[in-house]
Amino acid sequence: MIQISLPDGSIKEFQKGSTPIDVAKSISEGFARNVISAEFNKTVVETTTPLNENGSLVLYTFNDAEGKKAFWHSSAHVLAQAITSFYPNVKLTIGPAIENGFYYDLDLGENTISEKDFLEIEKKFLDLARGKHEFKMREVSKADALAKYKGEGNEYKVELIENLTDGEITFCDHADFTDLCRGGHIPNTGLIKAMKVMSAAGAYWRGDEKNNQLTRIYGISFPKQKLLTEYLELLEEAKKRDHRKLGKELELFAFSAKVGQGLPLWLPKGAALRDRLEQFLKAAQKKAGYEMVITPHIGQKELYVTSGHYEKYGADSFQPIGTPKDGEEFLLKPMNCPHHCEIYNVKPYSYKELPKRFAEFGTVYRYEQSGELHGLTRVRGFTQDDAHIFCTPDQLDKEFKDVIDLVLYVFKSLSFENFTAQVSLRDPNNKEKYIGSDENWEKAENAIINATKEKGLDYVIEYGEAAFYGPKLDFMVKDALGRSWQLGTIQVDYNLPERFDLTYKGSDNQLHRPVMIHRAPFGSMERFIAVLLEHTGGKFPLWLTPEQVIILPISEKYQKYAEKVLNLLENSEIRALVDDRNEKTGRKIRDAELNKIPFMIIVGEQEEDKGMVSVRKQGDGDIGTFTIDAFIQLITKEINSTIEQF
Repeated sequence: MIQISLPDGSIKEFQKGSTPIDVAKSISEGFARNVISAEFNKTVVETTTPLNENGSLVLYTFNDAEGKKAFWHSSAHVLAQAITSFYPNVKLTIGPAIENGFYYDLDLGENTISEKDFLEIEKKFLDLARGKHEFKMREVSKADALAKYKGEGNEYKVELIENLTDGEITFCDHADFTDLCRGGHIPNTGLIKAMKVMSAAGAYWRGDEKNNQLTRIYGISFPKQKLLTEYLELLEEAKKRDHRKLGKELELFAFSAKVGQGLPLWLPKGAALRDRLEQFLKAAQKKAGYEMVITPHIGQKELYVTSGHYEKYGADSFQPIGTPKDGEEFLLKPMNCPHHCEIYNVKPYSYKELPKRFAEFGTVYRYEQSGELHGLTRVRGFTQDDAHIFCTPDQLDKEFKDVIDLVLYVFKSLSFENFTAQVSLRDPNNKEKYIGSDENWEKAENAIINATKEKGLDYVIEYGEAAFYGPKLDFMVKDALGRSWQLGTIQVDYNLPERFDLTYKGSDNQLHRPVMIHRAPFGSMERFIAVLLEHTGGKFPLWLTPEQVIILPISEKYQKYAEKVLNLLENSEIRALVDDRNEKTGRKIRDAELNKIPFMIIVGEQEEDKGMVSVRKQGDGDIGTFTIDAFIQLITKEINSTIEQF
């Protein structure tokens, strides 16, 4: 008999050789029918894998992230099979699950796949799925695996196999189809009830522009047709909320080919929105004891050699800028932290003067491949709401928790209420990617985990996601459509203080190293505004929106009264404008709705005679007639109710 530990803490005994699905059936037949994947002793296994030793077992359904991964990875195999039936000479490469669905990279030779082919591929896919073919894993020797794919002339699979050793090569079979695969599948193809080919795109083998260009087919699948329908409806809503579309419609930002790819231009309304976000955070930072600093957009190459940024990013980023002076080289600033280290170094500090909190809305520049650029979410020049805290080791815990409080305040004020914390640690199997001693890393990682636990945050640990100089706490925010975005970040760093020889005088009169905390509640202004746009659909919180009120005179005769109302609103710091176009009132109302302006004031003869305003609210329609003072009170109350106090 073997003992199997389950996530609820229970331990059950089973015959040696029992499978995960046997364990699922022992819980309930209904539950077992929904189990599609499993993990045994932290290794992904099939639901039919014999269990021959004691261990911990996790069973996954489609509702779990790991269950979806197995479902979509299995679907990638079926997609490859379907395409092979149309193109027998296709060379298959890899087909992983991704965040939403899966893809398969293919070398089609002279053939092409376009949107007109999608429907036939979907039909063939579902026809194959209905066969309820079991996914079966088998070990294959390296020699046999190479022989198979060399015989097929598939140099891509050959390359993959050549990097593997005997004992770690497995094939997955279903129906008459075989693929090189590590495992992690659903029991059979019949569980896939709905599927859609989403797009076809070009992709380089192994992401390297020097390699052959392949065709990448994206798809998504579900165990119920209803789920696919809901997903496609969600995509349609996402299109409406696309920040690139809304940014253009609301005249917030633009891009220019002459200025350069990935370099956003902030238009007046967008600049005003951005400025208000900055002022909002600056006010909170001031209360929290931060001091504002300003640093140049460039720095000598040596600065980034010292920090380690040049070694890590230099070859793949913007190249050094030469000056007329021989041997003098500068770099566009990829990070603000080296500059802030030098600000700390301007004068000596004692322990009594710490912590020092230097904050800056600093613009940085990183070269992104043109294919990776996407609106404001992936750009080459962006502004970080950056700050660096230099503190003693004894102060680290409190400072880190205070930063968590600041991030939570930002999220609450902007209605990001659904989020998880991701503790990003270094990859224990690939430590050469990082700088610093094991001791420093251990201290930093423990500090983050302990603070996260004490704050009661819902968190997950991700190995290999740390910055090269230290671990971090990333905030993964879910928007109104349920999509996850990485926004705020906090990082603990023992390494840069060493590299820049930062010190403070302790109570023992000796010099000590400060600990450095990197933090950015927004992450970057560009990305944050993009996510906020899509989260709100352009309907920003009232305190933030560029234009809070628009005044609509029903004819030229009431222009002067409209201007009077405007002045009174502006005197109360309400952002308003007058629509004085020679258009019908109905047209003006429709345009105000499209521009997402929260309140409309309509003024005509009756309003002027009584000193009143007729008010419409975005989404609610007509809400009545008010005195100007009463309307100012209404809007002021709503603004105050939508912004938190720090």
